[in-house]
Amino acid sequence: MKTPDTRPSSGTTSPAKTKRRDFMKSAAVGAGLLILPSGTFAAPNAPSNKLNIALIGADGRARAHYDALKSENVVALCDVDEEHLAFAGNVFPDAKHYVDWRECLQQKDLDAIVCCTTDQTHAFVANWALNRDLHVYCEKPLAISVEEARLVRDTYRKKKDKLATQVGMQRHAKENFNRIREMIIDGAIGDLQEVSVWGNRQLPRPGYLPAAGAPPKNLHYDLWLGPAPFHPYNPGYFERPAGMNCLSWNMYWDFGVGQVGDMGSHTMDIAWNAIDAGIPTSITGVGEEYNPDVTPVRMTSTFEPPANAWRDAITVKWFQGGDMPKSPVKYVDLNQIGHGVMFRGTNGYLIGDFDTRMLYPHGTKTDMIYYKPRAEKDLLPPVGHFQKQWLDACKGGDLNTACNFEYSANMIEQMILGLVAYRHGGKIEYDGKTGRITNNEAANKLLSRPYRDGWTLEG
Repeated sequence: MKTPDTRPSSGTTSPAKTKRRDFMKSAAVGAGLLILPSGTFAAPNAPSNKLNIALIGADGRARAHYDALKSENVVALCDVDEEHLAFAGNVFPDAKHYVDWRECLQQKDLDAIVCCTTDQTHAFVANWALNRDLHVYCEKPLAISVEEARLVRDTYRKKKDKLATQVGMQRHAKENFNRIREMIIDGAIGDLQEVSVWGNRQLPRPGYLPAAGAPPKNLHYDLWLGPAPFHPYNPGYFERPAGMNCLSWNMYWDFGVGQVGDMGSHTMDIAWNAIDAGIPTSITGVGEEYNPDVTPVRMTSTFEPPANAWRDAITVKWFQGGDMPKSPVKYVDLNQIGHGVMFRGTNGYLIGDFDTRMLYPHGTKTDMIYYKPRAEKDLLPPVGHFQKQWLDACKGGDLNTACNFEYSANMIEQMILGLVAYRHGGKIEYDGKTGRITNNEAANKLLSRPYRDGWTLEG
C-alpha cells in the first residue's frame, strides 16, 4: 500500500524541486514512511487475537518491552543468565524458560519473537526466526557486519508479504522525524546537497578485558559469547545496569560495532527517514589509530548515495566521538547538540535532534518565498506506540512498519561500510547490488566476520 506525500507548490521551482514534487504525486516515499496510528488495524485483544511471543534476551533492553507484551501471550523466555530468567518469569509466569535461543525457536506454538540479545547474535536470531516464518522485532543494530545485514534483508524480502518486522529504533516514533522529513521533501532548504549526522558519546577502551575468574553459576558464558571468537570471562563485560548493559561490551569488534550501531542507529535514522537514501557507491572513513580489539571512539565516515526520483546525488557524513561538522555560522554551537543532524541545501540549513529543529536560511533565497509549509491535513500521520505498531502488523494489519528489515538493514549496511573504509584505510568503491568492494579485493574480507565452529546464520 502506498501513501502519497504531496503538498501545494508555490513560487518558482528548480528542476530538482520539480522532480521532488512530481515524485511525491505518484509514489510512496521511503520504506520508513508508511506510518499509521497504533491500533488502526488491530481488533480488541480478545484471547483469540493475542500473539504467542518468545522474548529472547529477557533483561536489559527487554524490560522496555514488558508493558507492551503484557497484552499478548508471552509463552517463552530465553536468557543466558538464569537470574534474568527468574526476574522475567515473575512478570510472565506462564512462559517456558530457555538459556539457548536456538532451542527456544523450536517451540512449536510461537507466532513472533522479540530479540533483545547481545549485538553479536542479533542477525542470527532474526534470520533463524524468519526462516521459521515468525514475526520479528529485533533491537538495534540489526547486524554487525555487511554480510549479516544483507543476509537478513534477503531473507526478509522473501517473507515480507506475510511477516512483520521492526528494528528497535524507537525514537523514530517522535513526531520531529516527520516534521524534518516534510521540510526536506517540501524544499525548506532548497535542493538538498549534504547531510551531516553526529554523536558525542566517548567510551574508550584499551582492548579486550583479561581473564578474571570463573563466570557465576547463573551465567551461561559460552552462550553469551555465541558465535563470537572466544574471550575469557571478565565481570567488566557485565558491569552496567539493565538498559545500559550494552555499553559494557558493544565497543569490542567481536561483540558489536560501537557507536555506529548504538546511538548511530538512532541518530542516522533522523536523516535516513528524510532522504530516501540507497546503498552508497563510495565510502571513506578516517579517525583515530586503528585498534584490532576496539572500535574507534573518534571517526568520520563519508558516504555518496546515488540520486533518486526526487533529488540529485548527495553526500552523507557521520561524525562520532568528538569529530563534528562545521557550523554554518559562528553563533550556532553544534557541540551543544549531543546527537544531531544538519541538512545543507541550496537555500539554507536545517539543524535538529530527536525533538527539535531549526531552519537557517542563507544565500539569495533568504526571503523564504520559495517555501510554503504543507497544510495540517497533509502532515504525515504519527507512528503512535512503536512496539504496538509492530504488534498490530503481526495481527493482520499493514505489514510495512516504520523500521522494517528493508529500511533498517539498508541503513546499518551503510553505517558498517564506514567502519570497513576506516579499517581499510582508504576510499572504497561499492556495488550495492552484489555487495562487493570493486576497487580493492582484499577489503572485501572486512565485509564479514569470523564465527566459532557450530554457529551458522542460516539455521
